Amino acid sequence: VLTGDSIIVRGQPRGGPPPERQLNLSGINAPRLGRRSNAADGKPDQKDQPYAWESREYLRKKLVGREVSFYVDYKVPSTGREYAVVLLGQENIAESMVSEGFASVRKAGAKASEEQNKLASIEDNARASKKGIHNEEEESKFIRDVQWNISNSNRFLEQNKGKEFDAVIEHVRDGATVRAFLQPGFHYVTVLMSGIKCPGFKKDNEKDVAEPYAEEAKFFTESRILQRDVKITLEGISNQNFIGTVHHPNGNIAEFLLRDGLARCVDWSMAMITSGREKLRAAEKQAKERHVRLWKSYKPSASSVNANEKEFSAKVMEIVSADTIIVKLADNTTKKITFSSLRPPRLPQKDSENAQDKKKIKPLYDIPFMLEAREFLRKKLIHKKVNITVDYIKPANDGYPEKVCATVMIGDINVAEALIGKGFATVIRHRNDDEQRSLHYDDLFSAEMRAQKGSKGLHSKNESSTRHIANISGDLAKAKQFLPFLQRAGRSAGIVEFVASGSRLRVYIPKETCLITVLLAGITCPKTKSQRSQAEPFGEEALEHTKNLCMQRDVKIEVDNTDRAGNFIGWVFVDNTNISVDLVKNGLAKTHFSAEKSKYYAEMQTAEEAAKNAKIKIWENYVESEQKEEEEEVIQEAPKEVKSKRKSIIVTEILDTNHVYAQHVEAGQKLESMMTKLRSDLTSNPPIPGSYKPQAGTLCAAMFEDDEWYRAKVEKVTSQSAIEVFYIDYGNTATVSATRLASLPAAYHSFPPQAHEYYLALVQLPLDDEDKREAREQFEEIVWQQQLGMEVEFKVLNQEHVSLYTSDQVNVAKELLSKGYLQVQNRREKRLAKLVTEFRECENIARMDRLNIWRYGDITPDDAKEFGYSK
Repeated sequence: VLTGDSIIVRGQPRGGPPPERQLNLSGINAPRLGRRSNAADGKPDQKDQPYAWESREYLRKKLVGREVSFYVDYKVPSTGREYAVVLLGQENIAESMVSEGFASVRKAGAKASEEQNKLASIEDNARASKKGIHNEEEESKFIRDVQWNISNSNRFLEQNKGKEFDAVIEHVRDGATVRAFLQPGFHYVTVLMSGIKCPGFKKDNEKDVAEPYAEEAKFFTESRILQRDVKITLEGISNQNFIGTVHHPNGNIAEFLLRDGLARCVDWSMAMITSGREKLRAAEKQAKERHVRLWKSYKPSASSVNANEKEFSAKVMEIVSADTIIVKLADNTTKKITFSSLRPPRLPQKDSENAQDKKKIKPLYDIPFMLEAREFLRKKLIHKKVNITVDYIKPANDGYPEKVCATVMIGDINVAEALIGKGFATVIRHRNDDEQRSLHYDDLFSAEMRAQKGSKGLHSKNESSTRHIANISGDLAKAKQFLPFLQRAGRSAGIVEFVASGSRLRVYIPKETCLITVLLAGITCPKTKSQRSQAEPFGEEALEHTKNLCMQRDVKIEVDNTDRAGNFIGWVFVDNTNISVDLVKNGLAKTHFSAEKSKYYAEMQTAEEAAKNAKIKIWENYVESEQKEEEEEVIQEAPKEVKSKRKSIIVTEILDTNHVYAQHVEAGQKLESMMTKLRSDLTSNPPIPGSYKPQAGTLCAAMFEDDEWYRAKVEKVTSQSAIEVFYIDYGNTATVSATRLASLPAAYHSFPPQAHEYYLALVQLPLDDEDKREAREQFEEIVWQQQLGMEVEFKVLNQEHVSLYTSDQVNVAKELLSKGYLQVQNRREKRLAKLVTEFRECENIARMDRLNIWRYGDITPDDAKEFGYSK
């Protein structure tokens, strides 16, 4: 119904939308509705004539959607406009309009027809009854104040979001876009239906060209809601157009469009829907299954998820990153799970461009909000039971492994949704036809929109500050500098970031924003399996036990000391459980003699005795009377396996992964005897503090940190309080005061220095500082305080390059190469060819498995000799 005297009719559809036909009611005039002016003309909007809206509404409610009959009274030749008599059953619509006072009768000429006279008589009655336009009330009461334009759409939405308006649909632009009057304020708005998109019309040479099914979609919507009373819920805004749900008396019109294959779900507006998203998705799914209209060529993607493995419960053991966790299943196996449709924080583009030149990226600490995301997940999930529904499996691609993508629920909370809602992650934008997505994809989008509105996390307008984390692991100087702080603090709070073995942890100290390596005090723990050697009995079990106990848990640390590699030695507690004691109690570690000075020694002794008596784990074959005999047998058999040119050594100082000082075991007794005599002489005849005048290059006696005397050589004299000395029997250096130096008696000058300098043969260090540190840590774990075999392979400028062997005859260099910590140094001597080949094979193992320095692929420079380049 256009006005109180003009309607649009069309017949029944046959093979498509039927043509429309405009009819004007013959013999009457209705008040004119106001119109919005063209903004380009600069003219004011036209207002309604009195009763124009009431007239139109009376006719709309009477006729829209009803079947009528008509005959054309006459047609204007110049315009083609048709005037007709319209009947609703037996009711003459023109007469009804005049009778209710919603139209006036056109003035007839001298010869009025019988119908015109009848209309004039009806009008007289209406006038007498003061109906409608004949009413004597103030006319302004019956003129609408139409809000053709809303000056501030965003504010209007904020005030009315989620509110259900009574509305009348005035125009259908396409199947999913309508214009409507919102009641009672007569706001004229354009509304895009939430969650869907219909085929539309494109301009081509000033003509509208319909996309496939655009006409059908438009007709579908027009035939159901055009000029019908509907309910509209405003839910969002896009380019000044409102996004909302249009409720037909029978339900959401978008749902019906989807079910008939005339629309598709769209993610960006689906997230705005306050309720009923699942119904829209289900309607689209039905259309796909029936292959109707838009989906006639639809082919569902094959599911890669085994039905038996789709849903399960598990315990979260580790938070790998902001989008990945490791869980333990009921059968004690572990599985890596990636959150479906979730994108973790990324390094800003400007930072990623410069990062490769400056340093190796540590994602957890260098990427903004990655640590906050990890901490959010850790506090919510670690060691908690979760329910997992696998949504899809992302196949391996571009060197990345296969990913099991799932929805993870803890109670009624969708973890991914909670993470996105905090602003610690975003939603992956899938293609509309990509069904490999989260089952709760719309909820994730809604969470992201809330985070954006609240400027949370990644959506904050403030630039995230860079987090500076000091990595003290393996740095002896920094470790010594930091040691007093930890000792004074007593028990320090920390988070276990990594468990390398049963007794070796990497811990983050939030208060000091630093990473340290902690060796559990007071125990000896079996070694774990390496690339080239088997694990010691129960080594892997000890690793798993410690992991299960403290991985990514909040812990307390009591630090006793540091070792020579810059690692801290101390006691670690999780939920008041002493991990050292717990390992001993479970037969996964032995009490070390160093525990005797600790306040926990009695507790450890009790735990060890209980483990021995129960004969668990490492004590399962324990027989006290036979222990010494077994040890003697091992000692007697070991020398048989040592080659004649191999010497036994103990590393006393590690300068780098390929550079050490070591003492020969065979000279150990002589050295101990000499040191005992030296200390006795200096104790019986103590030097006068400050009497010794140090000079560079001279031998002296120097006190170390343990307040014992050692032989040393003066390297540099900066001042009387800063003298650099080199301990010639151990290979380490220190800066001491002159008061801690003394003249070395002449009798001790002739005894040769016992610290022998060696280089690891045929290997070279990685270039990256972080890789160097990791290599050093691994090297130190293998050789420190261990008796090793040593063979000299070659000399360069009197520097001996050697091969080192562990007690179980594992070549240390091969071990480090096969784990990806070092590279092979290419030498062409024939006598070294066999060893170089063996080293290359070990290096290739790490390269193929992308271990450590090879994790990002081949790091060999393009101009290296292996590529045929030479200067």
